[in-house]
Amino acid sequence: MSHLEERLENDLNEIRDHIANMGSSVEQALKGAFRALHDGNEKLAFTTILSDLPINRLMRKIDQLCHTFIAVHLPSAGHLRLISSVIRVNIILERIGDYAVTIAREAVQLGEAPDGRILKELEHISAESISILSESISAFNSSNAERARDAIAMAGKIEREMDGIYAELLDSAESNGGCSRDTMIYLIIFTQLKRVADQAKNLAELAVFTETGETKTPKVYRILFLDEDNSCLGPMAEMIAGKIYPGIGEYTSAGVHPADNLNANMTAFMQEHGFNVSAMAPRELDSSRESLAKYHVIVGLHKKVLKAVVKIPFRTSALNWKDVKIPKSDDPEDWEILHKTLALHVRELMTMLRGDEGI
Repeated sequence: MSHLEERLENDLNEIRDHIANMGSSVEQALKGAFRALHDGNEKLAFTTILSDLPINRLMRKIDQLCHTFIAVHLPSAGHLRLISSVIRVNIILERIGDYAVTIAREAVQLGEAPDGRILKELEHISAESISILSESISAFNSSNAERARDAIAMAGKIEREMDGIYAELLDSAESNGGCSRDTMIYLIIFTQLKRVADQAKNLAELAVFTETGETKTPKVYRILFLDEDNSCLGPMAEMIAGKIYPGIGEYTSAGVHPADNLNANMTAFMQEHGFNVSAMAPRELDSSRESLAKYHVIVGLHKKVLKAVVKIPFRTSALNWKDVKIPKSDDPEDWEILHKTLALHVRELMTMLRGDEGI
C-alpha cells in the first residue's frame, strides 16, 4: 500500500470512528430522554439536554473531516459515495439528537411520570424507534445492505401504528372538551419518536446506497377522488390519473351516495378517448378512519362532499377541486372541457407530490 493509500484509509477510519461515536451518543441521548420521561426524572432530563452540546460539536468535527477528505483525496466512485453519505448521516444524527432534547424538555414540562395506556404506547413506540435507529446505525457502520433493508421495513410498521395513536389522543381530547396541556405534550413526544423512526429509515437508505449504489425508491402516493355519487367525476379523474401517471400513484374513487350506474355520457366520452371503462362501477365511500388513513390525499370533487369525511386522518391531506362540474348535455365540447380541467388538476397535484417526475 502506498503512502497516499495508507493516508486515505487512515482518514476514512477516523471518519468512521467519529460517526460510530456520534451514533452511540445519539442512541444514549434518546434512551436518557425516554428514561427521564418514564420516571419523571427532571435531573436526567436536564442532563440529556446538555449532552446535546458534545453531539453538536462532534457533528461539526465530522463535517470538517469530510470536507477536508474531499479536498485532499479527490475521491471517486465508492469513496465519494461513502463520504457524501457520511455528510448526510451526520446531519441525520444531529437532528435525532435534537429530537431527544425536545423529548427531555417536554418531560420536564409534564412534571410527572406517564401511566396507564399512554405509558404502554410510549414504551412500545420508543423501543421500536430506538431499535430501528440502532439497526440503521449498525447497518451503516458495517456496510450491511440487508440489515439496512430490515430496518426500513421496521420503520414502515411504526408509520402505520402512529395513525392509531394520534387518533386515540385526538379522540380523547375531543371527548374531554378540548386538547389539554398534557395531551399536547404527548402529541409532541410521539411526533418526535415518529421522526426518529423516519430519520432512522433515511439513514438505513443511505446504508443501502453506500454499499450498493441503489437510490431511494420513489414514494407511490395513494389518492382518493371523492364525489357525490361516483357516477362521473370520481371515475373520470381516477381513469385520467391512472393513464397519465401510472407509476407515480395508486388511484381510486368513491361516492358518498353511490349511483346504480355510471353516467352514460361520461362512459361514451371516455371510451371514445381510449379509456377502458368496463371495469368501472360506482363505489361507496368507506369513511372509517382505518380506511381513509391509507390515502395520502383525498380530493373532493364537489364543494360539500368533504363534509362526509367526519375526520381527516392525521397524516392525510384533503383538497377540494370546486371548478369541476358535470355537463348537462352530451355536447362533446363540454365533456372535453371537463376532461382538460381534470387532467390539469391531476397534473398540478402529481407535480406537487413528485416534482418533475409528475410531469
